[in-house]
Amino acid sequence: MATRQVRSDLFGHPRGLTVLATTEMWERFSFYGMQALLMLYMTKYLLLPEHARNVLGLGQFRAFLASLFGPMSDIAFASQTFGIYSGLLYGTPLLGAWLGDRVLGKTRTVAAGCVLMAAGHILMASEHFFLVALSCIVLGAGGVIGNMAAQVGLLYAPDDHRRTRAFGVYLITLNIGALAAPLAIGTIGEKVGWHYGFNVAGFGMLIGLVTYLAGRRHLPPDRITQREEREKLGHSERRRVLAILFLLIPYTLYGAAALQAYGIMFVWADTAVDRVVLGWEVPVTWIGIVDGVLTILGVVVANRIWIALATRGREPSDFAKVAIGYFGVAAAFVLAAASALLPLVPVLLWIAFFLVLDLAYGWTEPPIQSLVSRDSPPSVNAMMMAMLKATSMLSYFLLGWLGRFYEPLGAPLYWLMDAGIALGALVMLIVFRRPVMHLLEPEHDPPAQVSRA
Repeated sequence: MATRQVRSDLFGHPRGLTVLATTEMWERFSFYGMQALLMLYMTKYLLLPEHARNVLGLGQFRAFLASLFGPMSDIAFASQTFGIYSGLLYGTPLLGAWLGDRVLGKTRTVAAGCVLMAAGHILMASEHFFLVALSCIVLGAGGVIGNMAAQVGLLYAPDDHRRTRAFGVYLITLNIGALAAPLAIGTIGEKVGWHYGFNVAGFGMLIGLVTYLAGRRHLPPDRITQREEREKLGHSERRRVLAILFLLIPYTLYGAAALQAYGIMFVWADTAVDRVVLGWEVPVTWIGIVDGVLTILGVVVANRIWIALATRGREPSDFAKVAIGYFGVAAAFVLAAASALLPLVPVLLWIAFFLVLDLAYGWTEPPIQSLVSRDSPPSVNAMMMAMLKATSMLSYFLLGWLGRFYEPLGAPLYWLMDAGIALGALVMLIVFRRPVMHLLEPEHDPPAQVSRA
């Protein structure tokens, strides 16, 4: 697909990357603020009997989950709810991608998604609408996540080697939002009032919407593929889609392990980590500030290493980069398991865990996004990017289910279990390498046939 030629203004990249990355920064500001507060909010406030009885539909929802998974403690129920909510955030982009590709176009779909997400965060001002608010956020995220990531890829020609680094810039910028969220949303939520924190998240989404609409002239032009224009995938295109689906299997396990750092770990750290500095107990959500800084550092370090190796013709493939990232996640949770054996974990040791984890992210997320964006057939590009995001849905569902083992196993064994899951993802990736590379080898197809309804 031809790309619009625009001037560069951000590290040698098109202006549209600035617009998309800034919008995503505010979306992530809201997302990570919600993520930082949600488990603490449920376990320390919402699920207390005097509050739980006021939540519309909560009793029925808990009874439904119990019918599927059996009786749950409050922590297990909170983990399951966190996993379902977070998972659906990454599942609805499949619907959003269909709307973006076939019905509304990516720009309108993203704008509508921002409005719904803002409304959901504002509804969190009342615990009565807790489940309604989560539903609005989930539906809104469906319009935003996959379509914006696809627009990043569409700024570049297929053979433009800036694409991987563009996703690195995109990741850095969104992590500025992740860095600011605990400082603003987390502090206000923990120290002033939970509901005030959620409203700050809604305000951030409104800023993101204004940013996106103001810069839409710099975005790739929308092309809505009508049903009668839909091209059948050729043989080599189907092979590429199959290869990507293979890669998403270990990526699911990797996510289920890595994302534990933002769920039950907050509940664990609330009592297990010594957070007193100069006589003042630092809010547990502030670890998100450190996480944001270290994630940016991880991407910068990885990019510098890749550039240095590229000058010598030795830059590893995206496949190899992802494998290194999976190993790093396993190492991080081994460190967490060892730390959990201490009576009280020094905060510096907890920060060291996030340092290892975030260095691993730098080797995993930009390469996997670049690979999917580059190797997906143009006619299903947004859909395949949404599939990548939807993989996190399965990761979060698995994460939520695994939460029931936290109390029986105890923290050290639970974190060691996460390390084993990450290592399992690495082994699976190695096993899949040869068939995936074979499927990605180019083949010549006859001209694609156009299906007419």
